Amino acid sequence: MLTLSKSNLQLLIVVFAQFAGTSLWFAGNAVLPELQSLLRTPELTSWITSSVQIGFITGTLFYALLALPDRFRSTPVFLVSVCLAAIVNLGWLALPLNAVTVLVSRFLTGFFLAGVYPVGMKIAADRFKQRLSQAMGLLVGALVLGTAFPHLIRGMGASLPYRTLMTSVSLLAISGGLLLAFLVPSQSTYIRNRSFRWTTLFSIGKPSPFRPSILGYFGHMWELYTLWAFLPILISYYNQRHPDAALTVPLWTFGTIAAGVAGCVGGGYWALYAGSSRVARLFLCTSGLCIVLTPFMLTAPPLLFGVFLLIWGATAAGDSPQFSSLIASGTVLEKRGSTLTLVTCLGFLLTVLSIQLMAWLVSRFGVSGWLFYGLLPGPVFGLWAMLPSRWRLSAVHGNGLVNE
Repeated sequence: MLTLSKSNLQLLIVVFAQFAGTSLWFAGNAVLPELQSLLRTPELTSWITSSVQIGFITGTLFYALLALPDRFRSTPVFLVSVCLAAIVNLGWLALPLNAVTVLVSRFLTGFFLAGVYPVGMKIAADRFKQRLSQAMGLLVGALVLGTAFPHLIRGMGASLPYRTLMTSVSLLAISGGLLLAFLVPSQSTYIRNRSFRWTTLFSIGKPSPFRPSILGYFGHMWELYTLWAFLPILISYYNQRHPDAALTVPLWTFGTIAAGVAGCVGGGYWALYAGSSRVARLFLCTSGLCIVLTPFMLTAPPLLFGVFLLIWGATAAGDSPQFSSLIASGTVLEKRGSTLTLVTCLGFLLTVLSIQLMAWLVSRFGVSGWLFYGLLPGPVFGLWAMLPSRWRLSAVHGNGLVNE
């Protein structure tokens, strides 16, 4: 008979809560085709994603400045945040349907998700120190699956009303928060001085054991969310060039994003033996190569194109938990929650810039594989930051250890 240890059961609950909460993230994108036909606003493609990102940036800055993840127990912060995110996710359904109410709802959803994703990472870092890369792999994998989940719902029930989809996702998010609150007891951090220190804001730019991972994370973020946001457009463009392929856009979008779960979980187990920095560098290199190959893959047969998308989705997301592990393990306990939240805030600020750049390129030049070269600076910069020589230099300055 298969049994779970208490630690493993708690990890699975944290993972499910993360999945359920972050399913709110791309819920707006899953109903985007229906909203565009109702609102007749094609510009929603970029802004419905960017509004969540901007809300998340604002929220993470707010949470970090008030040191909420460090001043209060993590589980209640997670529960309150995910419930508020689920409520505001539905807010626009009770108001007149227009672009403003939709985007405000998306902004507020992102704002309260600041208490879900980074706080979930802090819970994992506090509870599963001995297998942090594995725990982070499962946790970020849950984020990836939650991000893809609304596309699966849309793909399996194309006629599903947008109100039903949005309500289902919100109820799922609340159920995850309640499960976490009831079955994973809160832990006290025993920190006396838990106010935000402005030195935290400046310390992330100074030489330290985790500065290369912060810079590598920034390069990773330049690519990831823009890829996710424009996947439906890329797959639709492939269908236009290959009418006989008839790829189901929502399902292939789900599959590509969900492939990141395999990258996150597999990379997490691999990092236990190879080290997080090596795994992150390999994934960055592979996703960068996928960007280079994009224009050529658009001429490939459907099977090869599908395999290409799955590899890209797995590697573009798979390095994220390794960066989080490196940052969390190199940060002192007293500032762990605020540092993770602040670094996440800056990373998502880059996603807004990247998404808007891609939207401008598409509006200016139309869709093509070459436009995705705009994502290439992310992996290139990340690989440069993660060079072993830079790890050694930062470790010397920071008096820390190199994770190699």
